[in-house]
Amino acid sequence: MKVHIDHVHVYVKDQREAAKWYSTVLGLEVEADLEHWAADGGPLMVSGDGGHSGIALFARPNEKSSNQSTVAFGMAGDDFARFVSSLADMDLVDRNGQVLSKDSVVDHDSSWSVYFPDPYGNPVEVTTYDYDSVKESLGIE
Repeated sequence: MKVHIDHVHVYVKDQREAAKWYSTVLGLEVEADLEHWAADGGPLMVSGDGGHSGIALFARPNEKSSNQSTVAFGMAGDDFARFVSSLADMDLVDRNGQVLSKDSVVDHDSSWSVYFPDPYGNPVEVTTYDYDSVKESLGIE
């Protein structure tokens, strides 16, 4: 039996606003063939790989997210380096309110990660296992 992660539930105040944020920051797109689910209180599905895996954005308009599980997004090393280089343009902050920059990259010895919340407080991680290429691309010693 082969098992894979299909989607993760993320709770947000506004599904469309959240979908726009995930599109702007991570390039995720609304899954058009499942968009009708959101019309009846169901999730708005967004994905970065054509629907093989994704996020189910559930509306909780009057509540702050209680999700404390980090949703981690993997990238190839060159994409991760571009993402880190574009942090200043995105005005993202970490959970302490500090603006993200190249200095925010966490070295896990075999991977690199950046951590930040979405606008609803859901923890997000962007990671890559292309350790050596990112170290070289970002000039990290």
